[in-house]
Amino acid sequence: MTFVVNNRVFVNPGHEEAFEARFRARAGEIDKQPGFLAMRALRPLGNQAPYVVETEWESQAAFHAWVGGDDFKRAHANPMPSEAVGEGGGLEQFEVVISSGA
Repeated sequence: MTFVVNNRVFVNPGHEEAFEARFRARAGEIDKQPGFLAMRALRPLGNQAPYVVETEWESQAAFHAWVGGDDFKRAHANPMPSEAVGEGGGLEQFEVVISSGA
């Protein structure tokens, strides 16, 4: 069953471009992970809303294998400065039960 993880990140005003640039610079790196299907970085349209970084995997095991691996550690080795991100957010994990469209 397809597994989806949403990482909700509150980015403080003035740090949006730096946050987005980090994902543009790393685009494609996760693609080589076994079981990886897709990634989307979603910009909020409303005030006080978090960015959502959504990854889709063939299975929960594939996601956990990536999180436990060296590529994940390298990708998260230099986090944004603490003043760039707000409180709250976090990971949400889902199994896809219905999917439609391209």
